[in-house]
Amino acid sequence: MLTDLDPFDIFDTEAARLDRHFGTLDEAGWDLPSRCPGWSVRDVLAHLAGEELYNHACLDGDLDGFRDLLAREGVGGGYEGFNEWCVARRRDLPVERVLREWRTENAETRERMRGLGRDAMIETSVGPYPNGLQAFHYASEYATHADDVGVPVSDEERGRRTWWRTRVGMFALAEQGSKAQVEPTAERISVYAFGERADLSPAGFVAATVGRLPDDDPLDRRLRSALRCLA
Repeated sequence: MLTDLDPFDIFDTEAARLDRHFGTLDEAGWDLPSRCPGWSVRDVLAHLAGEELYNHACLDGDLDGFRDLLAREGVGGGYEGFNEWCVARRRDLPVERVLREWRTENAETRERMRGLGRDAMIETSVGPYPNGLQAFHYASEYATHADDVGVPVSDEERGRRTWWRTRVGMFALAEQGSKAQVEPTAERISVYAFGERADLSPAGFVAATVGRLPDDDPLDRRLRSALRCLA
């Protein structure tokens, strides 16, 4: 389903989009709220910087060391607890330092992943996993957080970006054995589960897969849950 897409190029593009945007922000811009409840734009950057601890542990094959670090720091609560710890420990740091950390650590992640190639297996929290597919997951997360903090996307880019995100979403649903049946057409995406059917725009489908549909969206709650696969 994804063999004609280059996950490393897409990951690089989304990282560069975030980097350009972060480079334009003043203090007021960093303090703006994001779409992530309770997080400012600055907090999203802190999350991305902290997440590189996990990314590097996967590439190093050292998730045991990563878990030991979290235990020493008293971090509990699984993935959500790790996220909050990453943000909290950077809130009092100069934002320029956090930005520099993220740029350096993420550049290493992307370089190492590209060097390994898409078929190499890397260690992840769910076990050995293809490196190229992991890059698609990272790229999807970066695209989601770019939208969370209001990164502009040109009209020229938006269609291509939605297209690959739609395909990654369909792949992730199939990979996870979702109960949702997905039938793409030229302009809409039909989804069916639990006796309910809905036709979504590609952008709406992407929003559903990453858990970013508005609370007042009319999509059936069971369908909404079945489609969430990348957040």
